[in-house]
Parts: sequence; C-alpha cells; structure tokens
Amino acid sequence: MNPICCSALVSAYSKLGFVHEACRVFNGIAEPDLVLWYSLISAYVCSGMWDIGIQMFSSMRHSGKKPDGFTLARVVVGIADSSLLSIGQGLHCLSQKSGLDYDSHAGSLLVRMYSRCKCMDSAYRVFCSIFNPDLVTWSALIAGYSQCGEYQKVLLYFRKINMESKKPDSVLIATVLASIAQTAIVVPGYEVHGYVLRHGLESDVKVSSALIDINFGSWLVRMCFGGFAMFDEIMERGLVPDEATLSALLCACCHAGLVKDGREIFRRMKEEFNIKARPEHYVYMVKLLGSAGGLEEAYNLTQSLPEPVDKAILGALLSCCDFYGNSKLAETVAQQIFKSDPSDNVYKVMLSNICWRWEVG
Repeated sequence: MNPICCSALVSAYSKLGFVHEACRVFNGIAEPDLVLWYSLISAYVCSGMWDIGIQMFSSMRHSGKKPDGFTLARVVVGIADSSLLSIGQGLHCLSQKSGLDYDSHAGSLLVRMYSRCKCMDSAYRVFCSIFNPDLVTWSALIAGYSQCGEYQKVLLYFRKINMESKKPDSVLIATVLASIAQTAIVVPGYEVHGYVLRHGLESDVKVSSALIDINFGSWLVRMCFGGFAMFDEIMERGLVPDEATLSALLCACCHAGLVKDGREIFRRMKEEFNIKARPEHYVYMVKLLGSAGGLEEAYNLTQSLPEPVDKAILGALLSCCDFYGNSKLAETVAQQIFKSDPSDNVYKVMLSNICWRWEVG
C-alpha cells in the first residue's frame, strides 16, 4: 500500500478511536515516521490503554526514533494515578536527557502529571524550572494543591498569578472558590468574589455555582455555631442530648467542614453520653473526614465497623474518593460494597465513572 495512504489511514483510525485497526495498518509500514508513531501512541493513550501506549513509546525509541516534545507529551498525559508515578518519573528523566524539560508545553504537562499523582513537591520544582509559565501551567499547579487539600497554597498561588498580570479563566476561578468552600473561611471568598465582579465572570455557570457553594458554606458555619450554642444551653440545663440532636450537629459539622468539632461530638456521643452510633452518624463522620482530605482516616473508620458495613457509609467514602481522584481506594471500597450486594449496579456505574474520569481527565 502507498506510504502516504497508510499514514492517512493510521491517523484517521487513531482519531476515530479504532486503535486495533490503526495498529494493523501501522504494522504493515516498513519505516514509520515520527508522526505515525505519535498518532498510534496518542490513540492508545486516549483510549485508556496507557500501558500499551508506553510500550509503543519504548518500541519507537528502540527503533532509533528520537521522541520530540509532542510524542513525549502524549505518553505523559496517560499518567494520571500515583501508582504510575515511577513511570512518570522515568519519562521526566528522559525529557531531561533529551533537553525537552525546557520546552514549556512538556513542562506544563509534567506539572499536570505530578499534580494528578499528588506529588506536589516535584510539580512545584518543574513549575519553577519553566521560564514564564503560562496560564495552563499555573492552573495545573493550583488544581494539584486543591486536590491535595492544601487550600492555603491555592490562595497563595492565586494571588501570585494576579501579581504576574495573568488573567485566571473561569475554570481556575471555580477551582479556587471550591477550595475556599472547603476551608469554611469566609474572608478569602469575599476577595475572590470581588475579583469575579471586577472581571465580569459572575455570569459563568461554573463560577456562579462555586459562589453559591461559598455563600451556602458561610451560612452553614453561622448556623452550625448557633447549633453549638443551643447544645451548650441544653447541657447547662442538665439535659442529655439524644441521637437525633447529635446527628443534627454532625450533619452541620459535615457541611461546614468543621472536622475538629465533628470529631469531638462523635467522641462525646460514645464516651460521655453512651449513645451507640447509628449508620447516619457514621455517614456524616466519613463524609466529614473524607471531604477534608482524610481518606485514610475515613477508610479506617469504616473498617472498624462489623461486617457488612452499611452501603450508605461506604458510598459516602466512595464519593470522597471521587472528589480527590483516589481511584485505587475507590476500587477497594466498591469491592466491599459488591461483596455484600453483588447486584448493586449503581455503585458499579459510579466506580466506572470515577476510574474513567481520573484516567482521561
């Protein structure tokens, strides 16, 4: 077959997602050029078959072809989980040896890769090595800190990006606002809200939704402290709170992000008031801990319960895994759900969406 036709077919099949067909045509080409290698590697990575994509990348190098920034970038895009971090680090070393780490595009993708793997020290080092990082690179770094629960750094770098005279887009603004909502601290919310109004971003759906969450969160904080005041009044009168009262307080702490207060209420419920925690109490505690980034603590709490653990409790943890992109823990939790109820398709779909979103997102 004509080499030009082969090249066109590989590119077409790759773009349409027909990876196996593209591979068959590719294998019939005696000397595939770098563009063809790039097309096939890109097809495998975009189809979620990152492992085959990396194998193809290795084969390309062994064939004597030197990867450029674009080819390396396609492989780096597939590294989306901390379990693949060692492969990502190997690709980073290769980029340094090839002199591609100074390429702003490759550098930006490396920042994104380390951020998605929650290796923020490495992400920051790469970020600092890039001369005049663009908005995409800033966004990758800030999103990484947000996913890791380092909300103060999110605010710090949002302020720095403004000092650099770069204009954050609506996606980045929404990320910053979501981080502020997690802290339940009102003042930074006013600061970013002011920025939104000054730059006319209030009509954007993502930004307006995030602003609603912030305003709702600040209202919840005020309501929560009002609930604590009423709780103290009950205690001063010598009355003993029932499980419904404590459930309401835990719910308020959960929505307001008051981890320390929630832990104390949960402890007193068992140790001071001798009230056996019901499933809804555990749901609030798991969601409270998990939403604050304490996925391991939340998981350990679920494992302290007798089998079978209530699906609502495990479901709360699964949603937190989704928020932080921890697909590995999500799979562990989901398998525990399936063990008690193999026919539950709702959580199978939820797990599938989590894995897909964080692998290709």
